[in-house]
Amino acid sequence: MCPLWDDGGPYVAPAARRPLSVDLSPWEHGALDDRYGNMIDFDYCDRIEQMSPDEDLQNLDMLQRRVFLERRSRFRSAPPSAAKIPPRATREPERAPDNELSPTHHLEVRSEVSNHIGEDRRTRRATGSEGCRGDGGGSEGDSYKPVAEIVKAVNQLQRHPSRAKADGPKLQVQLEQSASVKVSQMKNTFDAPKKTEREAARGPVVSKERKSCIGLGDMMRRVVRQSKFRHVFGQAVRNDQCYDDIRVSRVTWDSSFCAVNPKFVAIIIDASGGGAFIVLPLQKTGRIDKAYPTVCGHTGPVLDIDWCPHNDQVIASGSEDCTVMVWQIPENGLETPLSEPVVVLEGHSKRVGIVSWHPTARNVLLSAGCDNQIIIWNVGTGEAVINLEDMHPDVIFSVSWSRNGSLLCTACKDKKVRVIDPRKQKIVAEKDKAHEGARPMRAIFLADGNIFTTGFSRMSERQLALWKTDSMDEPICVQEMDSSNGVLLPFYDPDTNIVYLCGKGDSSIRYFEITDEAPFVHYLNTFSTKEPQRGMGYMPKRGLDVNKCEIARFYKLHERKCEPIIMTVPRKSDLFQDDLYPDTAGPDPALEAEEWFAGKNGGPILISLKDGYVSTKNRDLKVVKTNVLETKLATKAESVPTVQKHVSPVPSAKMEDKLEEVLREFKSLRDRVILQDRRIARLEEQVAKVAL
Repeated sequence: MCPLWDDGGPYVAPAARRPLSVDLSPWEHGALDDRYGNMIDFDYCDRIEQMSPDEDLQNLDMLQRRVFLERRSRFRSAPPSAAKIPPRATREPERAPDNELSPTHHLEVRSEVSNHIGEDRRTRRATGSEGCRGDGGGSEGDSYKPVAEIVKAVNQLQRHPSRAKADGPKLQVQLEQSASVKVSQMKNTFDAPKKTEREAARGPVVSKERKSCIGLGDMMRRVVRQSKFRHVFGQAVRNDQCYDDIRVSRVTWDSSFCAVNPKFVAIIIDASGGGAFIVLPLQKTGRIDKAYPTVCGHTGPVLDIDWCPHNDQVIASGSEDCTVMVWQIPENGLETPLSEPVVVLEGHSKRVGIVSWHPTARNVLLSAGCDNQIIIWNVGTGEAVINLEDMHPDVIFSVSWSRNGSLLCTACKDKKVRVIDPRKQKIVAEKDKAHEGARPMRAIFLADGNIFTTGFSRMSERQLALWKTDSMDEPICVQEMDSSNGVLLPFYDPDTNIVYLCGKGDSSIRYFEITDEAPFVHYLNTFSTKEPQRGMGYMPKRGLDVNKCEIARFYKLHERKCEPIIMTVPRKSDLFQDDLYPDTAGPDPALEAEEWFAGKNGGPILISLKDGYVSTKNRDLKVVKTNVLETKLATKAESVPTVQKHVSPVPSAKMEDKLEEVLREFKSLRDRVILQDRRIARLEEQVAKVAL
């Protein structure tokens, strides 16, 4: 028998086959059908016999004729477009799948004929003259189309009849014109309506040249706002530059718990038997010993601390023991625990949660307590000069000085934001329900006199808003941020008009630029870390590294460490950047305390950061009245040379200790006398009222 041939090569016949060249006379009466019926395709023979001479196809072997007959009978009910395809397009049909060719379909013929046909077809395929692979023009074998492509076209028309109605004549013309259309061309024909629909929905397509003509740069300038702070990025320092093993306070009070200046970083810590905070020089990084000395004069937990802007060695603290204390830190840091403050300010009846120094006047300190009072102190004399008692019916959340210190801005638990003139003791402006949420608000003054607030909406979503001082009926803008519960602590840089928002319990710092153009508060970027923050310290501008284009530095408090975070504007040049560092507020006060209390105002004295800020040692504070801070320094400076002239160094140290003890006693007696005078004056007023 002949092996079965197709495009894949010869089919190897089984070894037990019987050739047809043998004598078949013993099986002429039906034995052949019983034994070898599975090797003869009787249906094929019947169909060949029923074919007319006109339908007979030339140059096809038996297998190809059988496949053609099967497919023709299967698609007799095909659409008219497929019926018009010329019969020559089936000169060499595609090989049927293996699951369609059962063993009964294989027909064996003589091996000599099959070998001859196989050699002939291989020769034609190699020379390119075979119909289904040839590229020549004009020959009969090159002009027909494979059946597989015709079937695919028919299936496409049956699946999409609506498309067939619209594009049927076009497709039919293409098939009639050239039967050798490639599969890719037919695919493009069927996909063309889809592309047309997309283009109709999108509108006209603009080429690249056309885009360049209308000005793509102008379009981008309209979308992206130009700002030199748009690329500000934050970066945390290495672990060896952090302050490790610090027990940060766990007090439930919405304070920053950290204060920083160009020399020291102060952090409120957990302490047994009272309140304390630790003061570290900036260069003392790494692990902090548990026995490191602390400032531990309060009998209750410390709630807030603030460095004096005019003396980098003076810090004030407010505590739950209802007192405010002012401390003087040695120039090189603490070597022993500091328990004796320079000044003790007593006047609050409940815990003191806010302390803030005046920005331009020397030795003027503000404190706000849970007794709903704001007291402004003259630290040089230890007196409470101004007492704002009846302006706040509930707890005060925040207090902020204006740029020149002439006004105060407060946020209260009654959801009101107030602008107060402290020396006239009257409310200049007031806004009810600045933020409708019940959680704490914050309000700060900006350089242009506007007020920036953070709070919560009625749905407990965090908000930020901008207000005008002269008309607080409607905000300039209000923006909602997220739904977190942490109170937003705003830190403002008046030189760059950037506000940094640090949420307690968050792990990110968001910063915004405030301008005169809508939407007025422009989001810049977010710095994110993995660990949440329990507090935050903000470095003044004169403590930054101008050589690295550093515009802000934060000291983030973790549970057991303090991590500095540097905000930088990327610049290629190493020269001083004038636009990033305009003249900023320096350490010199513009006014004395008595001048400010008398009604005089003065803006901050500006300094240039071009050559870097260099702090002056042992600056003399010139005040009209006796200053407690200055007295202590002057006594030390005058007593040491006098004693050294007459006695040895050991007795001089003893004399210093004795002088310090005398000064402490004198100070305590003086404070008692002042308090007694106040009490006597109050009693006299009450007696006078009763007598009337």
